[in-house]
Amino acid sequence: MRLWSIHSKYLDRIGLIAEWREGLLAQKVLLGKTKGYKNHPQLIRFKNYEDPVLAIGTFLFHVYLEGKRRNFSFDKSKIVKFDEKLEKIIPITKGQIEYEFKLLKYKISKREGRIIKEDGKIEVKPIFYEIDGPVESWEKVKNYV
Repeated sequence: MRLWSIHSKYLDRIGLIAEWREGLLAQKVLLGKTKGYKNHPQLIRFKNYEDPVLAIGTFLFHVYLEGKRRNFSFDKSKIVKFDEKLEKIIPITKGQIEYEFKLLKYKISKREGRIIKEDGKIEVKPIFYEIDGPVESWEKVKNYV
């Protein structure tokens, strides 16, 4: 499960579809409707928010918006609860943002053989806000990045 902190605009088609599906799975987990994935590290930041279902739903809403912008047919009715005005509710470290961008660049270069360039500050999804710090402790760092 990969729930990107970086903005969905950076994701390729495969990455965006996977993020939508994995976000829906995360929502199911946070609703207590699965047996597995309950302790998945990607969920920690949502669980730490006062209303985890609202947090993951708002995350999904932003994925939905990016899909809509690209003419994908994501079904917004699958999002249980969201607030389109909710912003900057979950801190994310600068190290985590940089790591995710490097990971995405690696994945896209392997999948598509193309290089994505960083031009300035890496944008995060609106529900996150950047703080100083290294890669998050919950991240399972891959050596190839």
